[in-house]
Amino acid sequence: MYDIKWIRENPETFDKARARRGLEPLSAGLLALDDARRAAIARLQAAQERRNAASKEIGAAMQAKDAARAEALKAEVAGIKEDWPQLEAAEREAVGALDKALSEIPNAPLESVPEGKDENENVEVLRWGEPRQFDFTPKEHFELGEGLGLMDFEGAAKLSGARFVVNKGKLARLERALAQFMLNLHTDEHGYQEVNPPLLVRDAAMFGTAQLPKFREDQFSVTAGRGDAAQEQAPFWLIPTAEVPLTNLAGGQIIDEALLPLRMTAGTYCFRAEAGAAGRDTRGMIRQHQFFKVELVSVTTAEQSLEEHERMTQCAEKVLQLLELPYRKVVLCTGDMGFASQKTYDLEVWLPGQGKYREISSCSVCGDFQARRMNARYRPKDGAPRFVHTLNGSGVAVGRALIAVIENYQQADGSIEVPKVLRPFMGGTDIITRE
Repeated sequence: MYDIKWIRENPETFDKARARRGLEPLSAGLLALDDARRAAIARLQAAQERRNAASKEIGAAMQAKDAARAEALKAEVAGIKEDWPQLEAAEREAVGALDKALSEIPNAPLESVPEGKDENENVEVLRWGEPRQFDFTPKEHFELGEGLGLMDFEGAAKLSGARFVVNKGKLARLERALAQFMLNLHTDEHGYQEVNPPLLVRDAAMFGTAQLPKFREDQFSVTAGRGDAAQEQAPFWLIPTAEVPLTNLAGGQIIDEALLPLRMTAGTYCFRAEAGAAGRDTRGMIRQHQFFKVELVSVTTAEQSLEEHERMTQCAEKVLQLLELPYRKVVLCTGDMGFASQKTYDLEVWLPGQGKYREISSCSVCGDFQARRMNARYRPKDGAPRFVHTLNGSGVAVGRALIAVIENYQQADGSIEVPKVLRPFMGGTDIITRE
């Protein structure tokens, strides 16, 4: 979230950053809203000052036995009191209008981010591994899973509708093994602290990481089932990613600089309405309403954040390297990057069944954009508290990793070889066959 003071001091820089995202100039409109806010605050303060002064003058007039002046002053104070609710309402409305406008503005891309309109203009920066050459036509994951009798989309549809799946037997265990492997790697070797956060959060948490208010239609909300009116008016949100609770743990705090960077990881179910995904990836597990993901979150200083971004991305890459899954790394262009991001790397894993690379991880540095929304600060050794910088990344999406393993390790007979790094989690199973 932007600081209106900074926009007032740097209107051209602000509009230039918007132009890089393909957005129209907005500084003039925001400054007009800020002028209205300032004017409303000034009117309220002036009325308060005049009320206080008039109250003192009433006492002086009464001491001087000037009844007419005392009555006139009393009438003036009564008029101010009568107007007070409207003045307060005008101030709330002006402050709210500016806050709403600021909350819906995306973050500014870093200068190193390439300009472009959409995903077709993202820039590949690295390619790792060679796609396997099959001596048969590779199948897609859902063909293999259903062929093994271990991936049930029809059963899931009966329970919950489209974009759900029921994985069974060794395939369910393989999914669990992937999550355990990733969490062990990030905690034991990469220095992240494992956290088991709530899956239900309040509005403030979703606002803090910028899912609200702009992306409300992409979220699932639920209300408490206790008949409690207060609960019904303040719904919970199912988290779209563990980024939400993990990042918000720093909200409203002033953290000692010596404790930074904070590095957290969590394996959680995630929930997304996929409101804008009609007709896309309708078959299989690529785009689900519910999926499991291992998330990485860092909270750090401005000076450390870009280096931390490179480090976080490398931690996610290590997952794919140990699984021996070919992938490529791309930096997203200005037209494809997320709302809260300053810069994003996507890792795209090779899927032989589709014959193309598909996203499996996004690692983003957000600067102080989220920290301002949730008032997350740190105390430097010298000086006043400053806003932290936040980063988040998939380390990686477990469901998509399962897809990638199924497709890359498939055999001619439809069985699935278990990657070596996962076998310790699979109870000795090295080949998944039909049960």
